[in-house]
Amino acid sequence: MAKPSSSNETAPITFGLDRITPAVVAIDLHRGHLDPSVATMPVPPGVEAQVIAANAQFNADCRAAAIPIVQLVTRYRDVREIRTNPFWRHLAQSPTATRRNNERHNLMGSPGTEIIPALYDPTHDLVVDTKKRYDCFIGTDLDFVLRSHGINLLLMTGVNTNSCILATAIQACCRDYAVIVITDCVASMDGPEYHEAAMRCLRPAFAWTMTGAEALAALTASGAWEHASGATRSAPRLD
Repeated sequence: MAKPSSSNETAPITFGLDRITPAVVAIDLHRGHLDPSVATMPVPPGVEAQVIAANAQFNADCRAAAIPIVQLVTRYRDVREIRTNPFWRHLAQSPTATRRNNERHNLMGSPGTEIIPALYDPTHDLVVDTKKRYDCFIGTDLDFVLRSHGINLLLMTGVNTNSCILATAIQACCRDYAVIVITDCVASMDGPEYHEAAMRCLRPAFAWTMTGAEALAALTASGAWEHASGATRSAPRLD
């Protein structure tokens, strides 16, 4: 888990936007990482409880503020969709790699694909469960979902900081979204040193980093916060 943290900003800011319309992008907060009884690629022991508690509080605060939450879930039809990545094939053959179980990870129908129940509200959250690579925009309709609801600032949470969070935050920045990585709501299965290395990459060039409380306080202080159009509602899964 992250240390409380972070942005160098001290005065009220608008994150480079005239009007701010935020959404949470919650990445892979599923049993495949966070339920030790079924996880194929678990976070370090004890970290799952911290991640779940922090995200449960942040999600509750965001729902109360009518901020949409988009849940991203990795799912593969079969192992061939995993093995097409050469580096992942290499990791699967390495007995010491933290990601050596990647060819068993989140195959369709496995319990690992289920979002942690405490973190999911089907009456509020949108679900995009076609994610297959670290970058959440590749092969999914995430960009369509965000733009169709007028979202221009992403509050990014989830697992893993040094792969999915890093890749998606960089891609979001390149697509001209403002990004805040919520430091107390992200973690890495590869350990705290890789988590912090990812944060060091993000801060100078791609994203703000703040705790959940800091981010919501900054949005309130900005004076430019607007609600998304039609995103807070009972919503179907977006397969």
